[in-house]
Amino acid sequence: MRIGVLMGGRSLERDISLRSGRRVSRALDMLGHEVLDLDVNENLVPVLRREHLDLVYIALHGKFGEDGTVQELLEILDIPYTGPGVFSSTIGFNKAVSKEIFLREGIPTPPFFVLSEATFHEMGALHALEAAGEKLGFPLVVKPAAQGSALGIRIAASNEEVPEAVRTALHYDDRVLLEKYVNGTEVAVSILGNDELKALPLVETVPQSGFFDFDSRYTPGLTEYYCPARLDEGVSRLVVEMALRAHRALGCLNVSRVDIIIDAEGVPQVLELNISPGMTETSLLPMAAEAAGMEFKELVRVLVRLAMEKYA
Repeated sequence: MRIGVLMGGRSLERDISLRSGRRVSRALDMLGHEVLDLDVNENLVPVLRREHLDLVYIALHGKFGEDGTVQELLEILDIPYTGPGVFSSTIGFNKAVSKEIFLREGIPTPPFFVLSEATFHEMGALHALEAAGEKLGFPLVVKPAAQGSALGIRIAASNEEVPEAVRTALHYDDRVLLEKYVNGTEVAVSILGNDELKALPLVETVPQSGFFDFDSRYTPGLTEYYCPARLDEGVSRLVVEMALRAHRALGCLNVSRVDIIIDAEGVPQVLELNISPGMTETSLLPMAAEAAGMEFKELVRVLVRLAMEKYA
């Protein structure tokens, strides 16, 4: 097949996207496909219309790549693409909306509040932060409502630290999520499939310090990984069941990665769902696939097959 790999772009995760895209491109070449590497810019549509691709592999991360934007564009151009569709991408990238759906579906997620930038300018929401902190407790997680790779996330230890954390989050998105901090074991559940779903082995992430932030995710040596995760069988089953419910709740196809925290009582809670998991050397989806006996190029083969099934 003739496959275009979308990578790079102008999001804050450009460098990670290039790493993912180039690795996927090499795998596609090894699988015998004709591969066109596309660093996304203002010429993307003319190139896509000229090249007559059979499939687009989306290796974009962050805004415009995971938020339904490029997916909508490919739908207009009638080009098959990897990953979930427009709805799942739009909702999955927006943590505030996806958490509301999780609550509606009875899927546990840490308690939260959402404030928009406008409420601070037009309604004096700065004066509501103390009340939010009192209800959620400290420490408190402050994050952009729509952003990837843990960019813009701060953990506030007290009311005094919240305003600055909010200002940081608003640099990345115009809505900020205030979320109860859960101290526990964080695991990632990668899911493959369309009608029939398969959960890969769970990956437990243990950063050297702080939380699983941008540097911890992409700098070798800053995080310890355990795959399969060090959980007892009963908790593992609960985690997988919850991840599958989250995947279905957002209408995902092909692939997703669900991040879950297990609290001290052994109760799992969904943090977020990622519709375009990284494919770098330190990314969790390839790590889980390898633990399942699937080498990287085979994982790419499966993702291509699932994408084509979606359009069959």
